[in-house]
Amino acid sequence: MPRFPLLRLALVAVLSFSVPLYAAPRLPNVVVVMADGLGFSDLGCYGGEASTPCLDWLAGRGVKFSQAYHSGEEAESQMALLTGYFAGHLRRDASLESGGVRAGLALPTWAKMLPDQLKAMGYRSYFAGAWLVGGLPKDAGFDRAYTVEAGHQFGPFRQALDGEVLEPSQASEYASSVVTGNAVQFLREHAEKNSGAPFFACVALSLPDAPLQAAEEDIARYKGRFHGGADELRKERLQRLKGLGMVANAELSEPTLPARNWLELSRTEQDAFETRMEVHAAMVERLDTEVGRLLEQIQAAKVWDNTLFVFVSGQSASAERQVRRANDPKERVGGGLSYLCLEAQGASLANTPWRYGHKFLHEGGIASPLIVHWPGGLKARGEVRDQVVHLADITPTVLKIAGGVWPKKIGNVEVPLADGVDLSAVLKENKPMASRGLWWGGEGHRAFRLGDWKWVALKGRPAELYYLLADRSELLDLAEANHERLQEMEVQWKRMDARFEQDRARAVPVPSLSGAR
Repeated sequence: MPRFPLLRLALVAVLSFSVPLYAAPRLPNVVVVMADGLGFSDLGCYGGEASTPCLDWLAGRGVKFSQAYHSGEEAESQMALLTGYFAGHLRRDASLESGGVRAGLALPTWAKMLPDQLKAMGYRSYFAGAWLVGGLPKDAGFDRAYTVEAGHQFGPFRQALDGEVLEPSQASEYASSVVTGNAVQFLREHAEKNSGAPFFACVALSLPDAPLQAAEEDIARYKGRFHGGADELRKERLQRLKGLGMVANAELSEPTLPARNWLELSRTEQDAFETRMEVHAAMVERLDTEVGRLLEQIQAAKVWDNTLFVFVSGQSASAERQVRRANDPKERVGGGLSYLCLEAQGASLANTPWRYGHKFLHEGGIASPLIVHWPGGLKARGEVRDQVVHLADITPTVLKIAGGVWPKKIGNVEVPLADGVDLSAVLKENKPMASRGLWWGGEGHRAFRLGDWKWVALKGRPAELYYLLADRSELLDLAEANHERLQEMEVQWKRMDARFEQDRARAVPVPSLSGAR
């Protein structure tokens, strides 16, 4: 898919008017794209400044969610997406603090991943991107997999194909484009050799996560777009979000600390902020371009009508994602504190209108865009869904749509019920959902949402309580006036955590495999 906006718009026109007419097979194909470091309002269809015509087109002809959540960390989100369980159900909190997920964390024997479950329905499965859940993709049931380990977007970076380590990439290659290229190749081969079988593809793109790197011609399109600073731009985004029907009873939160008022920044700092946001927007546009390449292949394979396409983010924009590079003179602006301040400015804008960002459990740290498009399965066109949903819902939903059932036992080990729920009625009929508890925990932070109430307990701070129906921006802490509810929410969090621990104790984890990921 070409990178230039006008050609992407041309693709949108083609997709609009040349959807193939054919008798769709019974089982749908499924493609899930998970972004990384994407703010709640970074996409055009969520109020952002970046050009995202492909994702906007999908949202305009499918559904988008206003209250979708990820797990806070990319690795945790990948675990939730592929298993149907909250990450805390699968591992102890200490494992995340020590980097256990990225080091190859083993999963309990009862945690069967989605590709494994789909095999019984005749699916072939493909993975491309950063693999973060331990072992190798083939252990999870993927038939083909391209995995990459890159601390930056431009090569060289480490990579592997079907578990076999490849030579490092070329220095001129862009990591996310290489990931998409492999995903497209898998789908092309499927169309040529396995067209009679449905497919599941998961593509994990490290966009627009740190470090901020994009092609100069992409950055140039946003020159001057962020002049004026985060304060005014956040106001503009909020108005667009309200116009899109994406936020109700929400106002701007306080900017993420240690962000300062725009007028308090020096001209050098203001220029640096603008540059960072120009690159960030260019990476968001690149994310859309990569999605467009996948859409182009789906249409070329003539399975457009019967492909369920899901787009999510696995991690929010961060206020401190570059702090580890603050000692590099080329990356520092006015010292480490100013550097961190500028990152906080960017996170406040990217996650508008919510509080905080990555590593925190207020809305800015866990709220995700979620777009679902399925021409043959959804009548909805451009509708907003307000139901409270989580990435853990994707596995039960896909399994239900594919005609599968949640396993009761694997061998002689009882399988716990999924934390996620089937969203097919929400997608198809906009049906309301029963209230259920959403659980977050990691690095000493805890959060719990039940209905419209949310309890947040950050490490070393007093617990907070918010009524999100009236105050999703979390501006008014109701803990002092609702002490009993505050205590009950904590009890519910602990009760769920205790159940997670009991479930983990019932099965000995399968040792994770070493090797390229």
